Amino acid sequence: MTTGSRPRFSVRAGLVAAPEHDGPFEDVPQHLLTPLQEWVGVVLRFRGSLRESEARPICLRLRMSPQKDRYGKATYVVPLEQAVGTQLLDVVDELLHARQVVADYQAGNLSEILDDAGSAYRVNEAADGLEERVTSAVRDAVRHTISDAASQPTAGSAAGHLETAWQAAYGRSPDPVRAYSEAIKAVEAAAHAVIQPNNPKATLGTILGEIKNARHKLITAISTPPTVDPIAPVEAMMRALWDGQTSRHGALTATVPESLEAARAGVHLAAALVQWFVSGAVVRTP
Repeated sequence: MTTGSRPRFSVRAGLVAAPEHDGPFEDVPQHLLTPLQEWVGVVLRFRGSLRESEARPICLRLRMSPQKDRYGKATYVVPLEQAVGTQLLDVVDELLHARQVVADYQAGNLSEILDDAGSAYRVNEAADGLEERVTSAVRDAVRHTISDAASQPTAGSAAGHLETAWQAAYGRSPDPVRAYSEAIKAVEAAAHAVIQPNNPKATLGTILGEIKNARHKLITAISTPPTVDPIAPVEAMMRALWDGQTSRHGALTATVPESLEAARAGVHLAAALVQWFVSGAVVRTP
């Protein structure tokens, strides 16, 4: 199960506000550059010697020219460990792919570096390459939804809640409980004006109740056969999000906080729902 790091002390103590954007970071941000370069350098050295034979095919595949050492001899290690930006990511990925080059503990060290730095990339399950934590298409879709919600007055505070949920799910200090709670608030804000505009205290629970009682007045942009309930898919998605919140209420039994995996799934589910409502894909007829 994925776990997150603690918020920094200055945030916990209330000395500063949490950063608006604290990850995931694309490319190679400045704070990750040196640790990644150092990792490459450690991998390509063995007992004080440069592993030129392992570095040479990587340079060739990446179309990187060797440098000359002080004796005029070509060195392939140095350009690899001095790479920057996306080229550095390519170097790291190639080293992982050459399984005999990177030891298991070194792959583990790399995984910790990327996690601690809030990188948008991680070592894949097979430890033979890098992969995106969240694909760019999904990330861009969520950002597009946030932008659409911010420009739609009837969406209320949906954009702010969805942005907070995203950061709580994927930022430097993940907070699954907050991420899930903010995801629900985003859907409540986006759906309020469409489903239950006359209830100033509407929640996702009351909105679901309204759907049950007034489903004949709700339609979606997706065409459905006459015998099929057009609002059922939206209702099912909202119900899954609502019922999946395990930390909403206290009870005699222990409260179970949402896992990070559940929170991230909830955020993506909420993003889809918010997009439906702000785009007019769900409307209520008179």
